[in-house]
Amino acid sequence: MPHLSLTVNGRSWRGDVPEGTRLLDLLRDQIGLNGAKLGCGEGQCGSCTVLVDGRAVAACTAPAASAAQKAIVTVEGLSEDGRLHPVQQAFIDAQAFQCGFCTPGMIVGAVALLARNASPTDSEIKGALDGHICRCGTYPRIVEAVRAAGAAMARGRRG
Repeated sequence: MPHLSLTVNGRSWRGDVPEGTRLLDLLRDQIGLNGAKLGCGEGQCGSCTVLVDGRAVAACTAPAASAAQKAIVTVEGLSEDGRLHPVQQAFIDAQAFQCGFCTPGMIVGAVALLARNASPTDSEIKGALDGHICRCGTYPRIVEAVRAAGAAMARGRRG
């Protein structure tokens, strides 16, 4: 059984992981972080999105071993000093969710986008989140939230 070492939400984690374990299962079952959700299991819906060294990754298709020696950030790790990340706050302000199942993955995907492009156009937002499915259809509010978060971040505001 391989032994893995990684950083999750700023904390070191070390443990034995059965061969073939998905990153999503490691996060949920061994580390106890349930924000990333199993949706399609094929990396097509975005509900399992996490950041791996700052890059948005579908944790349901990523082998846990691929995260060795890397920094993982889940939706639970986005807040800072008890304050929500601007994207989290913007989703609340814009009411950019209904059932909330897709929300953690959408938020993490938006964080990755805004780290690359602080002022994306609506088309760029839609393109970046194209692999995320919101079954409740709140897409216009999601785009509004990402746009508002980018503006808040440009003003230097956290949440």
